[in-house]
Amino acid sequence: METEVPALLRRRADPDEVFTIHSSRAVLHTVDPESLHRMVGEGERCAAELADARVTAIGYACLIALMAEGPRAHERIEPRLSDVAEQAGCPAPVISSAGALVRTLLDLKLQKVAIVTPYLPSLTEMVIRYLAAYDIEVVDSVSLGVADNHRVGALDPAGLPGHVERLDLSRADGLVLSACVQMPSLPAVDPVERKIGLPVVTAATSTTRELLRATGLEPVVTRAGAALAQPSVSLFSR
Repeated sequence: METEVPALLRRRADPDEVFTIHSSRAVLHTVDPESLHRMVGEGERCAAELADARVTAIGYACLIALMAEGPRAHERIEPRLSDVAEQAGCPAPVISSAGALVRTLLDLKLQKVAIVTPYLPSLTEMVIRYLAAYDIEVVDSVSLGVADNHRVGALDPAGLPGHVERLDLSRADGLVLSACVQMPSLPAVDPVERKIGLPVVTAATSTTRELLRATGLEPVVTRAGAALAQPSVSLFSR
């Protein structure tokens, strides 16, 4: 989140656009249900801290932390955190990576997807169930089984094309190349999309799409996959 969202914004075509990025962190060392739940409990503190910067929009990661809270969790947590920010003097929308991924897949009409996650298989199953609540079917998945959150952030995106080769994409409408804002994926998005001939999105590109919309800007970034492609151009057909 703290590397790929700024990188995507720097790719914008308008040299006159200026973005400032502020962050407040919730601690997460081990990616397990108990730690994720504790992390979610820090959300209100983080939203209140960011309100001090009078931001235009707030992006909330992590994706699996919200999904582990149960079906449709982002629908109640996003407005609650927006209320916290507003009460602190900053009426900014809160956009969770979980909600952004769901809404992006629905916007792009990607109802059958394959996913790559860094999680243990049991957490990947949570993602699968969460998407199923929106009639999005995960047709195949790869779980990398990394429980240490710092190791997730250090994963090499150059390995992603190899992981994608393990997926059965025969029934897929699209690919979620990284269902985690902590797992780096941006350098692989465009090459993988061109190779497989399917729309590719990630948690980070979906979140960036909605952050741009929240600031009144077109969600377009070059070489960043389907979530940030020209809205009026269809790049793929089945």
